[in-house]
Amino acid sequence: MNKTGPLTHIKVLDLSRVLAGPWAGQILADLGATVIKVERPGAGDDTRVWGPPFLKGPDGQETREACYFLAANRGKESITIDISAKEGQDLVKKLASESDIVLENYKVGTLERYGLAYADLKAINPALIYCSVTGFGQSGPLAELPAYDFMIQAMGGLMSVTGERDGEPGAGPQKVGMPIMDLMTGMWAAVGVLAALARREKCGEGEYIDLAMLDVMVATIANQGMNYLVSGKTPQRMGNKHPNIQPQDVFNCTDGKMVLAVGNDGQFASFCQAMGHPEVAQDERFATNRARVLNLPALIDFVSGEIGKRSRAECIEALRAHGVPCGPINTIPEILADPQIVHRQMLRYLPHPTAGVVPQIVSPLNFTQAPLSFEQAPPLLGASTEQILKEIGVTPEQFAALKSRGVI
Repeated sequence: MNKTGPLTHIKVLDLSRVLAGPWAGQILADLGATVIKVERPGAGDDTRVWGPPFLKGPDGQETREACYFLAANRGKESITIDISAKEGQDLVKKLASESDIVLENYKVGTLERYGLAYADLKAINPALIYCSVTGFGQSGPLAELPAYDFMIQAMGGLMSVTGERDGEPGAGPQKVGMPIMDLMTGMWAAVGVLAALARREKCGEGEYIDLAMLDVMVATIANQGMNYLVSGKTPQRMGNKHPNIQPQDVFNCTDGKMVLAVGNDGQFASFCQAMGHPEVAQDERFATNRARVLNLPALIDFVSGEIGKRSRAECIEALRAHGVPCGPINTIPEILADPQIVHRQMLRYLPHPTAGVVPQIVSPLNFTQAPLSFEQAPPLLGASTEQILKEIGVTPEQFAALKSRGVI
């Protein structure tokens, strides 16, 4: 299959599983790289069985493809190798010798025991870029512990500032509604290997990247971290209210809820204009963002009172006409059917060998000179094993022997 995009000259060996590593691999695959995903014979990536839901075929019957797996492995080739076997390790080394990037997220020390650590693969491919993704990094008192997104959100402070305020109905810490730290870690992994590729173009030298989910979480606390470092005050859960900019919250219309996201004084003046009360923008309690934050209860009384008089459609139409950031709180079906998202072609349907087609929410990157193509569905387990091993010199007889011994 002829791929397009800026990375068609790059080959990635993806030894990762679950989400953070595979998400990085899918980003690179979307960008045009050839990504070879190594999976366990007979089982594959853990997420292949993380269902229901499972993809359904043309007859309405479930396939063996879990939606969790389908979300993070588009555009890859699947090959099965038992890396605990010496013969399997030799195959991985051969693949690594011809790769630009290796992604892995095994527990610290696992690949070293198998002779597949960075030092081992660098010896056969000095230009290799090798990215290790773990929960806590390769060093430190927690390095050897396993980690999942939920616990990282908790440990890294995200849940302490997410959820309704104490004293309000439903108060308490909340996790984000998708595995945000797995996804952010995958994004940072992609950023890291692309930076290493750019450096390699200049000096020809490979790189080792040690990426920890907890580090990513701490790096992501951003303004909340700085709020604490500057003020000395521990950030608290504020529900949907922004800690620094107001008015930003969820408000009730006559027929539903909407979000208002005023970002500056000019936008607040436009909000007041749209609501028919331009004079409120001159009120000293509300004229500046600082004043609005300090007088938040009075501000919310005014804003909620005005929005509460109108239907959601009426309010959003008036605010958008005045350039005020706002929007409905869409469900997943609603946003995928939104005319803007339909226009941007964010939802595609790719041909699939057992289901006929598989829906995919695709990359948001739009390149002019090297546009991306989305033609290759998440692979069936081991679908490319024979072809890829043939390309690295494995004969049909050797292939049969490896298969009979459970190596592939």
